[in-house]
Amino acid sequence: MPRQVLGRGLGALLNAQNQNPTPKEAPEKSPSGERTAPSPADPAVTPDSGPSGGQEGVVLISLDAIIPSPLQPRKEFTNESLRELADSIREKGILQPLVVRPSSEHGKLELIAGERRWRASRLAGLEEVPVILRPSEDQSALEWMLVENLQREDLNPLEEARGYFELSQQFKLKQEEIARKVGKSRAAIANSMRLLKLPESVQQMLWKGEISVGHAKVLLGSGSEDVIIRGAQRTARDRLSVRQLEDLIQRWQSAAKPGSAGPQPRESLPPEIEDLQNKLRQKFATKVSIKYKDRKGSVEIRFFSDEDLDRIVELLEIS
Repeated sequence: MPRQVLGRGLGALLNAQNQNPTPKEAPEKSPSGERTAPSPADPAVTPDSGPSGGQEGVVLISLDAIIPSPLQPRKEFTNESLRELADSIREKGILQPLVVRPSSEHGKLELIAGERRWRASRLAGLEEVPVILRPSEDQSALEWMLVENLQREDLNPLEEARGYFELSQQFKLKQEEIARKVGKSRAAIANSMRLLKLPESVQQMLWKGEISVGHAKVLLGSGSEDVIIRGAQRTARDRLSVRQLEDLIQRWQSAAKPGSAGPQPRESLPPEIEDLQNKLRQKFATKVSIKYKDRKGSVEIRFFSDEDLDRIVELLEIS
């Protein structure tokens, strides 16, 4: 059996065990002109069961009849990766059918899953591609697109955040519901969506890879737009690590305090306590400080607005 191209989770989501017909087993044309897949008895295609229990099969559809979805959270496809996939398609064909739904444009089908394969198929010179027709509402289609891209790790952090934001705003889903649908923790969803609070210029730096998500979380915890922008610029210029950025922001904040004598030296923590402090910072996406001595101490979680406090309370699952 050909190797499944999609992730295991998406394969289960789609219930897809379909294979691409080989050229010598080319499907026959229906009276309407649409090519249909061989019968289920033909080993070239194994139909899968849809949600209603009915049978779904692979059909060959003209590339020109398929259009990308405006809901697609992934906006960038690198030329190099598309060329590599196109070379593979020329040699081995498309191993995983595209998933489409009827489009509002007459006679067209809208992609749910497989836009990268659709683009590469054009580069490879294909005229037709195997598809599974799956009628879906906008919400289900967007969920599928997110799942496909997340399992492939194709989305950059901002595309992922905007996908979650779209689910929350357009379909009124709570973060817990989104987390369940895409197989992530609620904290991961909350922290991802928080990236959209970065100033636009800093979002562009994150998009280009000039700063990392770890840097962005530290910057968001600074509470000041001016510090966020300055910190991002300094990080990109000097290639600061996340820890170096934390120290830099701490120095800036200490120097800004009236009567400050400068930053106080950071008290060393036992390795296991410092590791816990870092994990708490990642979970809450803000500044967390642990004071620890003689097996006792305190934990301080910083917030910078009522909305930020609400987010932290929600992560603590306190109503």
